[in-house]
Amino acid sequence: MRGIGDGTLPVERFRHYVRQDYLYLVDYGRLLALGCARAPDLATMRRFAELTQAILVTEMDLHRSFAADWGVSEAELEAERATPTTRAYADFLLRTAALGDFSELVAALLPCMWGYAEIGERLAQAGPPAHDGYARWIATYADPEFQALASWCRELTDRLGAAADPAGRARMHAAFAESSRCELAFWDAAWRLEAPAG
Repeated sequence: MRGIGDGTLPVERFRHYVRQDYLYLVDYGRLLALGCARAPDLATMRRFAELTQAILVTEMDLHRSFAADWGVSEAELEAERATPTTRAYADFLLRTAALGDFSELVAALLPCMWGYAEIGERLAQAGPPAHDGYARWIATYADPEFQALASWCRELTDRLGAAADPAGRARMHAAFAESSRCELAFWDAAWRLEAPAG
């Protein structure tokens, strides 16, 4: 992340990340849509709908703008093949959303939202790098709207955890920990320029 913050990240690693993250966001959008469908009340449904919109429109528009800068069409971006790490992360999230309870779904989605909000905020405090693309990336995740959505996700997770029984909290902890491991592996795969599966 320091390389994005100071503009020194090698561009091939950033391109790899953007291409894989675009694929990941498609499934993350599905996860959020399932959260909307499974939400216990209308207010929570509305927030999940806002999150889905933020991911599928605002965040993916950022990725499409990067691809356009590189001469990569939207069709090419969507035809990208997932790496094993990207596929494993998306499969874990969707499996949790389908087979776990609502609190597990929320715990599994939190590391991504929280991590990006934290990184965006910290990098923004240092001022924008000279690299325009990295500055746009930071601005997206430091944006107050994104920060507010991430904060809401943390609060929802806390509320659900407080209301859960010990077994439910254990399942939430397990989902959060596994999602955190997947998130770290995803960043590492971009750094290693992991090849697509198959």
